[in-house]
Amino acid sequence: MSEQQSDLDKAAGKANQIWGELLPVISFVAVYNLIRLADIDISTTIGGLELAVNPETALYWATGVLIIMTVGFICYRLFSGGRVPLFTLLSAGIVGAFGIIGIVLQDKGFIYAKPTIQQLVLAAFIFGSLAFGTNIWKVMFKSVFDLPDHAWTQLAIRWGGYFVVMAAANEFIWRYFVPPLEDPLYIAGILWAPAGQYDFLGITFGAHNFEDAWATWWKLGTWVITIAFGAANVPYTMKHLRDSDEAERPAEGKASA
Repeated sequence: MSEQQSDLDKAAGKANQIWGELLPVISFVAVYNLIRLADIDISTTIGGLELAVNPETALYWATGVLIIMTVGFICYRLFSGGRVPLFTLLSAGIVGAFGIIGIVLQDKGFIYAKPTIQQLVLAAFIFGSLAFGTNIWKVMFKSVFDLPDHAWTQLAIRWGGYFVVMAAANEFIWRYFVPPLEDPLYIAGILWAPAGQYDFLGITFGAHNFEDAWATWWKLGTWVITIAFGAANVPYTMKHLRDSDEAERPAEGKASA
């Protein structure tokens, strides 16, 4: 296989991965808005279980579709012989766990907080690996880019910081725009968010009823911001990108010594 064909295959694989991860989000937004904008109101009973499809339950149905699409993408990658990145598996696990808990308990708070936990876990893996002398960012992407260690460290710190900022942004947006929670939200026994309206740092949270701002604009906006942040790091990556000859020279020098 020629080097050009190999590069094309890598690019195609990366594009498929991006679309595979973006499609569940698009499906979530589509289902959520279809139910709300079309003002669908269906109630039925299946096996003694009451099911309702209406604007109030739109978030639960959209989350269910998100989980199914995410699992479907992972299964497709595995059965087609593709590789599923560690961060994708971590994200899928958090999406599934918090999504299912939110649906079963009929508690939207778990669904709102899910992206926050997801981003914080990713940041913890990055900074935790650096603290223990390993760069998980390098481990995941060294087959794609050949960079010196200091460049890998810089990229890991940037992305770890990015995930922390996005977690904080998610917390602000859902707490500020969505309707107030009916019951306090506890995660791992810790009070995550109180019920009703509350003030913090001079800002009143839970005073709005604009769930669409989180479920539609922030969901899609997160992807736009992530792509933009990734693009902003391309110049730095290309600046430190080494060809195979440069990467082999240090090793050869050590061997000859």
